[in-house]
Amino acid sequence: MFQNKNNILISSGAKTRFTVMLPVLIFATIAVMFLYSLNSGDPSTLPSALIDKSVPEFELKPVQGLTDKGKPVPGFGSADLKNNGVTIVNVWASWCGPCVAEHPFLGELKKRSGVRLVGINHKDKPENARRFLRRLGNPFDAVGSDLTGRVSIDWGVYGVPETFIVDGGGRIVYKHVGPLTREALESALVPAIESAKIVK
Repeated sequence: MFQNKNNILISSGAKTRFTVMLPVLIFATIAVMFLYSLNSGDPSTLPSALIDKSVPEFELKPVQGLTDKGKPVPGFGSADLKNNGVTIVNVWASWCGPCVAEHPFLGELKKRSGVRLVGINHKDKPENARRFLRRLGNPFDAVGSDLTGRVSIDWGVYGVPETFIVDGGGRIVYKHVGPLTREALESALVPAIESAKIVK
């Protein structure tokens, strides 16, 4: 037992318990703050330094063995996104659960907008990418294989899936982080595509 400056008796056992519990309380407070920050806000509004800038220079080979209606599906590069009309670029992977959820909306977006849709297959084995598109259907006009993830990094990808709208001059005009939804199509992507069609 000891007396503090206010003459209140405090047992040494209570002081020891408080000293042991203090780091746990601090850690718990930090963890709660971290979880709150992760779950607050809309991830699709994350900023991109590439908006209004030209697409990064890259060249992606096709996914090995990927065919559509018996024809090989080509890869693509930055040159294909310049002077070629508005393009939707979707970064996806077979191991990505949200990519499965958004897949029907990719086809719908392509059909509604009437523009070209290309895919960057992120850190995926060719056989898994082929299986994924065989099972769910292939909405892509071209699919580039980004085995190392280097091109995705250059595009500023936080994680798959992500979708970009590129205007006819090869300039990124819109970025959507996370899986596409009907609400995202109506409120953001379709308007961004229509706006990109007007810009010369």
